[in-house]
Amino acid sequence: MRSSPTRWSFLLLALSLPLSACNSNSSQSVVDTTAHEVAEPVDTAADNAQRASDSNDVVAPISSTNLETSESEATPIARQPLVEELKLFDGWGKPLVALLVTGQQKGYIEPCGCAGLANQKGGLARRHTLVRELKERSWPVVALDAGNQVRRFGRQAELKFQITVEGLKTIGYDAIAFGENDLSLSVGEVAAATMAVDDRGTPFLCANAAVLDRDLTPRFRVVEAGGKRIGITSVLGSAEMQKVSSSEILLQPVADALNEVVPQLKEAKCDLYVLLAHASLDESRALAQQFPAFNVVVTSGGLGDPTYEPERIEGTKAILVHVGVKGMFAGVIGVFDDADTPLRYQRVPLDATYADSPEMLGLLKSYQDQLKVTGLDGLGVNAVPHATGNKFVGSQACADCHSTAFDIWKDTPHAQATETLVHPGERSHIERHFDPECLSCHVTGWSPQGFFPYQSGYLGLERTPALVGNGCENCHGPGSAHVAAELGEVEASDERLTMLREAMRLPLSKAEDQCRLCHDLDNDPEFQKEGAFDKYWPKVEHKGLD
Repeated sequence: MRSSPTRWSFLLLALSLPLSACNSNSSQSVVDTTAHEVAEPVDTAADNAQRASDSNDVVAPISSTNLETSESEATPIARQPLVEELKLFDGWGKPLVALLVTGQQKGYIEPCGCAGLANQKGGLARRHTLVRELKERSWPVVALDAGNQVRRFGRQAELKFQITVEGLKTIGYDAIAFGENDLSLSVGEVAAATMAVDDRGTPFLCANAAVLDRDLTPRFRVVEAGGKRIGITSVLGSAEMQKVSSSEILLQPVADALNEVVPQLKEAKCDLYVLLAHASLDESRALAQQFPAFNVVVTSGGLGDPTYEPERIEGTKAILVHVGVKGMFAGVIGVFDDADTPLRYQRVPLDATYADSPEMLGLLKSYQDQLKVTGLDGLGVNAVPHATGNKFVGSQACADCHSTAFDIWKDTPHAQATETLVHPGERSHIERHFDPECLSCHVTGWSPQGFFPYQSGYLGLERTPALVGNGCENCHGPGSAHVAAELGEVEASDERLTMLREAMRLPLSKAEDQCRLCHDLDNDPEFQKEGAFDKYWPKVEHKGLD
């Protein structure tokens, strides 16, 4: 297990309910996580040293410590200064149970690699490795997700949802909430992906939302891990429900649903109660106060990275854990037999120090293969007219009059943009040149943020070879009218020629905005820094006519 000194670790106090066996009923499912089978990871010296240290930890049963309090009794949090850097899981020892919390993946099943995988966080392949390493420590892991696996709709989003669900099941997720984006997909696709296919049942659960039939997914479940029982439910927030339009999604007001589910959870008399709130921060806080039975509330609300410490909900024993966005981080909540710190929290950045899981890479390749077989037509990706009404002709058409500029472009990464999808430098066995989300910035004639081609834009290596690479026209606009006029293929007055030439010019004052359409926060974090454009521009600087 890695222990980078640049990672942060923070301890907190929370309360635990008294021990008791959990009862089964028709609206819950019970899972024993000891049944999870995980393949052996590749060990490193640091991992082995850390595991040897962990093996010396002795943890007494949680029942030996008196953790009983009233539901409204507050417990102080053991804090450490935010500026203090500690190792991952520093001082933890072995928890009775480790809750892994994620959410808001929003389609980011892997870091795209445009800025180099070493510079980007997230991805199912790294997440799988994290879970494996926790289990290699003999930590009983309960994996929970707050929902929103996708961010768009359409056939590509459905394929991505299917692959994601398969990945989450492979990782061993015990509970997955629905997000409004998930429920905006085809109802049939969601139902097929979420229904149970084995004795473990489906990991999806929700107290107030169901697909087609309320019996298709449980309203809550009880997970057995490390000799403890954890009651888990989820809700789709009030504002999020408003974004679900299908009448085949059965919805219920949040409070009404929890008023029905919470008593059933209490009857189960579990050791820990968890609410996965796919809701805003404000609603998540309000639910924690309204339903104080929950020890942990995991929220999909908020912007940016998850906080270093969970939020303490005033007047309750609950802690509120943020999941962040795009799956860049995972949170780990350790349950301990410790009167002072029964719960500990660690924010884990899923960076390049986590190796890619071979199983997840296999799924990513399968996803790209499906995109290839389905094709643009099958994905419903339709070409639209460009706003100028002109057509794309390819960068070679510019070379006769702009040879110096063309030669400069030819030697830049822009000219090789498509090649990096055909033969990626990293994860090289996974081609991505059939993926609209990648093509949009790696070929000529696509909308960089719309993920669709313009009419006459790139359609494939063989169909439109002149449009390979991120070419001149992506910045200057489609050049058919300009080229035809300059070559005398159409009659054009001097005034018309001048107008067409001016239309192709991109003033330097506007160039940065054009660059940001592809060099956005997701694909090029370095470009967001102050003064970045001034550093980038000399690498591609070119003039007009020779």
